[in-house]
Amino acid sequence: MEDACKLGVRNGSSTELTVLCDALVFYVNGIRVEEPIPDPEMTLLTYLRTRLLLTGSKLGCAEGGCGACTVMVSSHYSLNACLAPVCSMHGLAVTTVEGIGNVNSIHPVQERIAKFHGSQCGFCTPGIVMSMYTLLRNNPSPTTKEVQENFDGNLCRCTGYRSIIDGFRTFTKEVTCRMGSQCCQNKTNRDVHEVKYQSNGGTEDQGFEETKGNLEILGPHLSTLRPFDSTQEPIFPPELKVKHQKYHNVSLRFTGPLVTWVRPTSLSELLELKKNHPKARFVVGNTEVGIETKFKNQLYSVLVSSSHIPELTTVEDTDHGLRVGGSVTLSQLDKELKQRIKTLPEFKTRIFTEFVEMLKWFASYQIRNVASVSGNIMTASPISDLNPLFVAAGATVEAMSKDRGRRTLIMDKEFFCGYRRTALNVDEVLVSVIIPVTNANEFFQGFKQCNRKEDDISMVNAGMLVRLSDSFVVNDIVLAYGGMGPTVVLALKSMEAAIGHKWDESLMSKMCDLLPSDLTLTPGSPGGAVEYRRALALSFFFKFFLRIKQACDLETSKSDLSALQPMESSELKSIQVIGAQDSRSKIKDCVGQVVPHKAGLQQSTGQAVYVDDMTPIQGELHMALVTSTRSYAKILSIDPSAALQLPGVVDFVSAKDVPGVNSLGIKMDTVFAVDEVTCQGQIIGAIVAETIDVARRAARLVTIKYEDITPLIITIEEAIQHSSFYPDVRTIAVGDLDRGLSDSWHTLSGECRMNGQNHFYLETVATRALPGEAGEMEVFCSTQHAAGVQEDIAAALGISSHKIVVRTKRMGGGFGGKETQSSLSAVPTAVAAHKLHRPVRCVLDRDEDMVTTGNRHPFLGKYKVGFTSDGKLQALDLELYCNAGNSMDLTIGVVERAVLQIDACYKVPHLRIVAKSCKTNIMSNTAFRSFGGVQGAFIADAILEDIADFLKIEPHKIREANFFQTEDFTHFGMNAGGESVRRCWQMCLDKSEYISRRAQVDQYNRENRWKKKGLSIIPVRYGIAFLKSLMNQGGALVNIYRDGSVLISHGGSEMGQGLHTKVIQMASDTLQVPMSLVHISETATNVVPNGLPTAGSVSTDLYGFAVKSACETLNKRLEPVMKKKPKATWAETVQAAFEQGISLSATGFHKTLGLEYDMTAGKGKPFPYFTFGAACTEIQIDCLTGDHKLLRTDLVMDVGNSLNPAIDVGQIEGAFTQGYGLLLLEDVKVTPDGTHLTRGPGNYKIPAFGNIASQMNVYLVPDSPNPKGPFFSRGVGEPPLLLALSAFFAAKDAIKAAREEAGVSREFRLDSPALPQHIRMACADEISKRFPEIDARSYRPWTVNL
Repeated sequence: MEDACKLGVRNGSSTELTVLCDALVFYVNGIRVEEPIPDPEMTLLTYLRTRLLLTGSKLGCAEGGCGACTVMVSSHYSLNACLAPVCSMHGLAVTTVEGIGNVNSIHPVQERIAKFHGSQCGFCTPGIVMSMYTLLRNNPSPTTKEVQENFDGNLCRCTGYRSIIDGFRTFTKEVTCRMGSQCCQNKTNRDVHEVKYQSNGGTEDQGFEETKGNLEILGPHLSTLRPFDSTQEPIFPPELKVKHQKYHNVSLRFTGPLVTWVRPTSLSELLELKKNHPKARFVVGNTEVGIETKFKNQLYSVLVSSSHIPELTTVEDTDHGLRVGGSVTLSQLDKELKQRIKTLPEFKTRIFTEFVEMLKWFASYQIRNVASVSGNIMTASPISDLNPLFVAAGATVEAMSKDRGRRTLIMDKEFFCGYRRTALNVDEVLVSVIIPVTNANEFFQGFKQCNRKEDDISMVNAGMLVRLSDSFVVNDIVLAYGGMGPTVVLALKSMEAAIGHKWDESLMSKMCDLLPSDLTLTPGSPGGAVEYRRALALSFFFKFFLRIKQACDLETSKSDLSALQPMESSELKSIQVIGAQDSRSKIKDCVGQVVPHKAGLQQSTGQAVYVDDMTPIQGELHMALVTSTRSYAKILSIDPSAALQLPGVVDFVSAKDVPGVNSLGIKMDTVFAVDEVTCQGQIIGAIVAETIDVARRAARLVTIKYEDITPLIITIEEAIQHSSFYPDVRTIAVGDLDRGLSDSWHTLSGECRMNGQNHFYLETVATRALPGEAGEMEVFCSTQHAAGVQEDIAAALGISSHKIVVRTKRMGGGFGGKETQSSLSAVPTAVAAHKLHRPVRCVLDRDEDMVTTGNRHPFLGKYKVGFTSDGKLQALDLELYCNAGNSMDLTIGVVERAVLQIDACYKVPHLRIVAKSCKTNIMSNTAFRSFGGVQGAFIADAILEDIADFLKIEPHKIREANFFQTEDFTHFGMNAGGESVRRCWQMCLDKSEYISRRAQVDQYNRENRWKKKGLSIIPVRYGIAFLKSLMNQGGALVNIYRDGSVLISHGGSEMGQGLHTKVIQMASDTLQVPMSLVHISETATNVVPNGLPTAGSVSTDLYGFAVKSACETLNKRLEPVMKKKPKATWAETVQAAFEQGISLSATGFHKTLGLEYDMTAGKGKPFPYFTFGAACTEIQIDCLTGDHKLLRTDLVMDVGNSLNPAIDVGQIEGAFTQGYGLLLLEDVKVTPDGTHLTRGPGNYKIPAFGNIASQMNVYLVPDSPNPKGPFFSRGVGEPPLLLALSAFFAAKDAIKAAREEAGVSREFRLDSPALPQHIRMACADEISKRFPEIDARSYRPWTVNL
């Protein structure tokens, strides 16, 4: 087709001609793409991945919340390809990660994220690369601040973000160093004992500071990196420039099987379409409609793109304000407002300024670049960030219809006339909105509160405007709130009462009485946290009140002004100090060296292959799960008939199709549920179809009839009430508890809780099953336990394991969530492939993954503790309750680890622990990084905090008083490592400057009423081993080929933790060959059999020792050859050995000896060694909103002799950040009937770039070799997560300061996670006291604590 566009007649009119297109034309990475029959339902991401086989862009969430799909479009703006309709790409140029470079021709952005260790699992990396690339195309020399703010639409679960920012900061204008050739970045790699990289993130004059000892950055020297030259980037496709009008002044109509896409180019055509199709949905960025069609199962037969209507895409100044076309994007609006703010007098731009501030926190760059003004208004969301501002500002909307012409509407109390409804008629189009300018006596402010600052939906937001007389009397006031009802709510009574009142304290007092009655919420209202939201509404007005007083120079107390101070924020500063390393003479790039992740460059270029990136083969089918929508019910019938009639559907698979055992053992009672379901998300069946979209659509058509069963048990409290426990109770008793309690000077009783956490690995669980001959099957699976999946499939198919081969090349994160849970969908996939004898692929959507797999176990601790007057522990009686879910899975291991971790680093002479696992009707909870350890340590430290508050002694002194001494033993009989604990503790005290900063924090708190700081220091001790001794074994196979190259296979899986890289380093060191000669391809059950889960921070030990053993065997075989020809090269030696018939293949095996522990008897040794650490964190809170900001964290970790300092630091930072999310951010929301509300990044918030501490320092303890670890190292993956406890208790410390100033006791309970609602209400000031907590038994709550 030479020319896809041609002249034609629009709407049958002979008088109005336009250009019509019968094909979609756009460019991808400089190559012209012409699609004759595009499907309007298809997203750009799907097209890139399935039609063009460009799999670098990833599907992480399908809702524009994770950024893994980020691409650059045309005039250098980023967008989420998972939301963008492919039809919207007409005439545009798309650039993906593959288009900017590859491993053979690397782009500087790709190189720096990889070589600065910013890519671990790598699944998020291409999206982050494209966000940075887009920034550089728009601004080749950005500031550090611009870099840090650029990633509000990208998430990473592995790294903790610091390394990514440090790598990309090398592109900034501040990177120039005043040290010149003496800059630390130009130091050599040799003879380094202390390795320190201090990046100030400051001005050019500050540069990189000199420190004692030799210096080395954890990245490459800048002189070795490719420079970024914007003039050498690909040019915009000339055809799109030359034929711009031809592509963009064109009406498009593409019709698919179910949906028609129309893009008119004139307002008259748009109005005609609206008249003829009143139910058609208008789209610009598809950021809302895309969510509705994907997750709410909406189907709109006509989609109308209004992106090319001149009247809707222009911005112009008027006498009253700024007229903004309805299709203007939010990014364009932001740019236009900022231009006016620069040029107009300040008093005129007060509304503009607040819109700009709100837009900063509106979704993400990727969303703002395509989302429109009219889309935001017409969606009429009750929690819209902008609509309360429009209403408060008195914005006016111009609407237009084909038959009735134009009319103007004021955005007032009548505009939003119901839930997601506006005053516009069904045939009207929102043409424009006028945002007013302000007068000198008008003041305006916007507010937004959410759990996470970046890219989060509001809990409550507000827009407030007041007009004051010269004597500061209120002439008019508008208070508009979102999140306080089904529409934007105006506080009408309060507004009326304020008019005529002077702006003074008596007004504030009156509003404290009136606003609560204006803004009522029924207990259990959607969104929950009713008391908090009502307190927020009043807190917002208090801030507004103070802001206006300040603006008008009215008398205000200095302490109160802290309410107006922004949270402290600075450019990221970081230090990584690496302790003593292995000083043996060795070749370059071996053990102890800073080596980037082996697959880092493949990941940053999009060339790393994950399961769903594999090219489909002939006849490959797709599978979608059919899962339970009830939490506990009998299955009365299953009817797939409607689904089977859908074109493209091949079959429905269920329990009757399982030829073997329909059970997954402890993981789940059934592969496919048969008679009953015991949780929502339990798999009942699966649809197999030609495409994934058809499979998912058909899965929704399967009809299942249920009959509910009682009692329904969701929470720990309900399990206790109904005595619903699994039979395995774990008990430990040491000393004489009764005597210990009776002899104690003081006793305290209390409770503490830690809720769950979703793994939120960026790559969801994915499986490909390929049947072969004679019952064989090859399975590609993203799993941490390939052999476990192999065994489960074999059992379900009724065949032997030797006919099942499971392969795992890499995972996009795991964190324990893919240890057992992969089998839940992998086995049904294999059953389908076996039945149909065709390849089947099953890749879970994010919402499917979050519902059908388990989370971290929630814990409840009930304790009675005895102690002396100086806080020394004497006795502890503790009942532990763990919410296991609907199957045991790995709960016993989690509970046992929690029981062993319960002493943390503190000696308790008399102790009794009884731990019970609650059987509930939620998806079975499972392994998660630190696996019970963090729950146990949290409870231990919470108890010590309670003691400190009771005795009014600083918590760090209570901790020190209870440390194990050098010769002390734990309650399970091991030497407690007291000396190592104290060493880490003292190092952390020194490095963090804790004592002096404690005084500074206290001084700050005395001077600021509404902002408080907290400081906490926490020790960590963590045992490294599986608690089942049989699991502490691992095997490996090392093959040397005739050219000297080495191929390693072992039983561990790579999920970003750097296992393969470390193993390669150990093999390289042992064989004394360069790392470049050593390779690991994948984990496969037919190469190394009987592998165990990659978990527990033990894999480097097990497989490192196993590989080392195999290499030593090969060294012994090669030794005679080397002696004969000592000057021969490695390749010559290998060839000579081959010619002499010497085997060049060896297996290795390692079992950790001496690990036998009987918890019931309290005898044995559960761990070969501990990993130790300590952390100090400073935090700031806003007492009026509950917001918090990590200001500084110092992390000390004893990892022995580090195998790879960069990987170890990455694990420490990533674990800390994940733990911080658990404790202060992530909220698993489940309703009382067991429905999961958190199903994606839209409502489940993991830490983002903006959540990391302004200063993050990591120190590895020097001179601490571990003789029981490979090359004297220690396991490091899980222990650092416990360091995040310092952030939680720092927040509690800040709350205590607020409570003291409010005249309230410092003693209070704070559970995990401590969200803004908990922080704010715990501050217990005169505002929050007006909203006492409602008895939860008196109403049905929105969500429950599990």
